[in-house]
Amino acid sequence: MAFPNPDPVWFITGSSSGFGRELTKAVLERGWRVAATARDPATLQEFAESYPERVEALALDVTHAGQIDAAVRQAQRRFGRIDVLVNNAGYGLLSAVEEADIADVRAIFETNMFGLFETTRAVLPVMRRQGGGQIVTMSSIGGLQARAGTGYYSATKYAVEGFSESLWHEVRPLGIEVMIVEPGSFQTDFSGRSIKQTSTPLAAYEQTAGARRREILGRSGKKGRDPSRAAQVIIDVLGGDDVPLRLLLGPGAVAMARAKLRAMSEAVERWAEVSCSTG
Repeated sequence: MAFPNPDPVWFITGSSSGFGRELTKAVLERGWRVAATARDPATLQEFAESYPERVEALALDVTHAGQIDAAVRQAQRRFGRIDVLVNNAGYGLLSAVEEADIADVRAIFETNMFGLFETTRAVLPVMRRQGGGQIVTMSSIGGLQARAGTGYYSATKYAVEGFSESLWHEVRPLGIEVMIVEPGSFQTDFSGRSIKQTSTPLAAYEQTAGARRREILGRSGKKGRDPSRAAQVIIDVLGGDDVPLRLLLGPGAVAMARAKLRAMSEAVERWAEVSCSTG
């Protein structure tokens, strides 16, 4: 399914940085319209000034349902429709399971998971009335393969992947496409200001969660894969005739996905007789 409208209107959460910013920029460069959102709309001033006729800069903290509803209504008032929703707002948490403060755990779920749920639910009626639309869930390779030190982050991504896959089954007959994007490592600010870490590290996890924490933080500020290229790929795939449920981005993500699938297949076969003995 190609774009439901030849001049699509995009609604992008977390437009001020990372993949959200690159997608906003790429969409505008293609001549389309964007409801660009951020907690602080002043961070979107560059877009609003450069493309005043095609940008609606909106304040949106996805942990506040009232702001979600207000932003969706304003986007409709300005552009009349919403063709593509990009659920991009989110951040990471570096912590072993035992180390984390439960308040930090609840906070990341509020943003990465419940905020995404509520934004999707707010836009779905708009797309149903239009008879079509596309919903992009920005997940992570961490939503397919969990590793030490990022368990709570992966838990949010596993949750939104299950949510999105179920949604895919529900809305496809209505002309609404769902695509889950699973990036590997890219040069965004994920390893910098878009990540939090435990304030109470434990020596017992120094070689597992601690090593992973140092690895991720060590990437901050270093050159990596270009997120602008990822944005172009996302747009091109959405505009094609074959939109996948899942789109991996980056050779590292492909390698990790292949390893995960091999390990799962091997485990299924190894334990198949025991598993089936319960039947």
